[in-house]
Amino acid sequence: METTLAHGANSAAQPLLQVDSVTLAFGGVRALSGVGFGVQPGSITAVIGPNGAGKTSLFNTISGFYRPTSGSIRFRGQDITRIPAPQRAKMGLGRSFQNIALFRGMTVLDNIKLGRHAHLKTNVFDALFYLGRARREEAELRRDIEERIIDFLEIDHIRHAPVSALSYGLQKRVEMARALAMQPEILMLDEPVAGMNREETEDMARFILDVRAEWGVTVLMVEHDMGMVMDLSDHVVVLNFGQVISQGVPAVVQADPEVNRAYLGSGNVDELRAKLRAAARIPTSAGAAA
Repeated sequence: METTLAHGANSAAQPLLQVDSVTLAFGGVRALSGVGFGVQPGSITAVIGPNGAGKTSLFNTISGFYRPTSGSIRFRGQDITRIPAPQRAKMGLGRSFQNIALFRGMTVLDNIKLGRHAHLKTNVFDALFYLGRARREEAELRRDIEERIIDFLEIDHIRHAPVSALSYGLQKRVEMARALAMQPEILMLDEPVAGMNREETEDMARFILDVRAEWGVTVLMVEHDMGMVMDLSDHVVVLNFGQVISQGVPAVVQADPEVNRAYLGSGNVDELRAKLRAAARIPTSAGAAA
């Protein structure tokens, strides 16, 4: 298996996130087996693979919802394998979910504010009675969210709308906003454009590029949209049956026969390769922005 470092990333740099020989088993079933890869600072890394390949299990393991059977996960050089999910989020691992996990009865602004609460310093007594420091922190939080995140994601017009009244594409944008409110160093996006139409997909691709360029946030995403993956990513990791079968820059992954076989089985390898290359050539507004 050939490994190629993300273009634009310093090959000598220490990975911001290092997944090392991670195995995850449920009873006698292995969801992940010896998975290993690094995420360089400032990169966009995509994890791809057929349905059931282990992508969401990997995300859940990195973010702390699952504890691996063996192997380790290091963030900024620190072993976080045994650290609980809330603490990992506080350290700088923010994520969205494949199935939208917003509070539908709350407003957009209130949903986004929830992402920042792990960083608030107010004690329980102050918060309960909404005293001094709690009021100041709340005001600062709201100002920061409104001035940065809401403007950045172009959702000012819906800030006071209930989430339940929004289209699917806007709900995905709000979930990304909540993840950004966590002030992540790595933004983990689980299928950020799944179910979106072409225009919504192009908007989300643009936001992903801009969050890296303007905010300096590293992006790790799981995505099925091959055109978007090949267009945006610096580094692509391919899973199949819980194992890494290929990784490298998009051109290397597209040309890998193992990847073609994983997606087509014994089908027409040339057909899939042509399809992947055609998808990568589809012009998008995100590509133009890049």
